[in-house]
Amino acid sequence: MPAKPETDAPETGAPAEADPAEADPATGFPAKAAPSAPTPAEAVTPLIRGIAVLRELTDADGTLSLSALERATDLARSTVDRITATLSRMGYVRVDGRDVHLSPRLMELGNAYLSALRLPSLLSARADALADELDESVSLAVADRDGIRFIHQATRRRAMSLSFRIGDLLPAERTAPGPLFATEWTETDWQRWRSRRAADPRDLSFTAVPPHTYGADERENEAFVRRVDEAAANGWALDDQLIEPGLVAVSVPVRFPQAGDGKGAGVGGGIACVASVVSHTSRHTAHDLRTTLLPSLRSAVTDMEHELHTAPPPEPGAPPSGLALWTGASKQELGRDFIESLARGLTVLTAFGEGRPRLTLTEVARATGLARATARRALITYEHLDLVTPAGDRVFALTPRVLALGFPPLSRTSLAEIAQPHLADLTSRIHEPTSLAVLSDSREEIQCTARVATGRVMSVNITVGTRLPASATALGRVLLADAPTHRLPKGDRALEEALSSVRSSGYALVDEELEEGLRSIAVPIRDRSGRVVAALNTAMHASRRTPDECVTDLLPELTTTAARVESDLHTAARFTHVSLT
Repeated sequence: MPAKPETDAPETGAPAEADPAEADPATGFPAKAAPSAPTPAEAVTPLIRGIAVLRELTDADGTLSLSALERATDLARSTVDRITATLSRMGYVRVDGRDVHLSPRLMELGNAYLSALRLPSLLSARADALADELDESVSLAVADRDGIRFIHQATRRRAMSLSFRIGDLLPAERTAPGPLFATEWTETDWQRWRSRRAADPRDLSFTAVPPHTYGADERENEAFVRRVDEAAANGWALDDQLIEPGLVAVSVPVRFPQAGDGKGAGVGGGIACVASVVSHTSRHTAHDLRTTLLPSLRSAVTDMEHELHTAPPPEPGAPPSGLALWTGASKQELGRDFIESLARGLTVLTAFGEGRPRLTLTEVARATGLARATARRALITYEHLDLVTPAGDRVFALTPRVLALGFPPLSRTSLAEIAQPHLADLTSRIHEPTSLAVLSDSREEIQCTARVATGRVMSVNITVGTRLPASATALGRVLLADAPTHRLPKGDRALEEALSSVRSSGYALVDEELEEGLRSIAVPIRDRSGRVVAALNTAMHASRRTPDECVTDLLPELTTTAARVESDLHTAARFTHVSLT
């Protein structure tokens, strides 16, 4: 079979290969087997292809081999290599041998949408409190054409627990929020829904839900129409095991403030999002949800609507800066392997954010440093892919579909998973083993959560899960130094002096205190609030480096790595909960 030719397609116009911009009926993203509107002449072909690669990686739960990406996108291997090289340079993917992995930094695209939306920032605390009160999972979802997409999840830790993630897309007819959103559908929306049902009767394009066994029929369509009528009359809706057996949910709409009160101009009391309580039939029947949990849900929604009504306008955050210069410098350094039009196009999404939910072309160009013509072609491309929508006269806004660019698989990333590739990179530079650890609940021990060893004959024998006394280790002292003073051991003068030294210097060095011949140096990992949540270290035999050499040679490398871990952690944790273990 002849190899697919590599074509250096121009920046605009339809690609020479099988057009990856054809839209999937459920996601609106490029798909090879679905009809779509013609690709605009000014659309940026490399950007369309880059979005297609990110979409395939997302659908594959974050990881694919290069050859699998080649098959999935129908792009030439050399084109896939250049796209992944560009995305890697941006920090959006990590290429490990023949495999490509989504990286936490990619979540900055979804963060741009969520911060522009503001709903998670304003309402997530209310949702979390309701989940604690009811001891059930609570979610917030927004409409995405004829589907629903989650923007917040407050889940319970149980053997049978909710597995949906922020950014997951579900078909409206198989959910409790769907009928509520459908009460606002136009005839065009209904026609789109019917077309999708006919084209994808088994819901195969909705990867977050189990597919139908035999496909849909007209009776199910009629049942959904009835549920929409009931939702309009009742003001709430139920899901009685429509997604899978045992899963039940009750939903209530959270509405924008009425137009004319100075808060809700242009929305007129429409649905901002839908709040849902989700349970299992082993705990609640659908009838129980309505009679037992619905009152609490309604009360919480009232509080959410009050929050929307009284929240002051946000202060615009600082837009990204220097992106155009960065992409130009990257092109000079990497040459043909860096696709500048793809990188510049992706930076357009980061122009939006808190206080910047709607932007004109001029504002996008100013925020990114791009030429107006470049920003315009990117916006045309994104509007074609339904990632950007017109939001008034010459104004654009991001759509919920931006969350489909890697957010679902990355939203469940743990700190250990974030740190692991950075530890590997550090170990390759310093040729010493590296570890990440957290403090136990008792604060008497540390637990190793990530580890990269070396190939030395003699090395430190620590594995993931190992527990060591906190007070005698560099990792532990870094963690204890940030702990509240009333929770520290009393009367240990030497330890108190050691922790004071850590606070002033920013690192801990332990020299043969845990074990003779063992020397270790550690630095902190801080969360978005500045709290130390983990520690990063390297350890070696005392004969390999003196204490002074540990500080001069290893400390700068540790500090650099810690900063990279923190950057990824802060991006990942902006709208999601990142597990520390």
